[in-house]
Amino acid sequence: MAVKKKNLSDVSTTLPSAKKMRFAIVVSDWNSEVTNALLSGANGLLLQCGAEESNIQTIHVPGSFELCVAAEWMARKNCFDAIICLGCVIQGETRHFDFISQAVASGIAQVGINHAIPVIFGVLTTNNMEQALARAGGKHGNKGVEAAATAILMVSQKKLLR
Repeated sequence: MAVKKKNLSDVSTTLPSAKKMRFAIVVSDWNSEVTNALLSGANGLLLQCGAEESNIQTIHVPGSFELCVAAEWMARKNCFDAIICLGCVIQGETRHFDFISQAVASGIAQVGINHAIPVIFGVLTTNNMEQALARAGGKHGNKGVEAAATAILMVSQKKLLR
């Protein structure tokens, strides 16, 4: 069944306050036009929801493959409620895209499982730059905003379980 394409970043539900939450954002510098827009969206939503700037630590890594190890570093600091990973992998002419995308998805999931904290997959895997830009503040919204919303909701859920 076809789904009408829409801006999924309209966070229509009321998000909980992020006032006392601590976030790490790990962002890839590869395809920086896209990843900087994702970072801006994520940062903007966290601040809009009450997160204090001092409770958001951002680190940059060269590419999406490096997101996993940097997320592991941040998790080992044991001072964040959630880690948001932002990147962009664009399909090329070889299978490199498949290997990178699978490794990054698995690696990010593994960090979250190993440390029992939300590690959010905010990595675009698109066929071309046009699709990436459409999801980094374009007609399909900003997946960085969605990643930040997911982080806030997951931290809130974890706090409810305590």
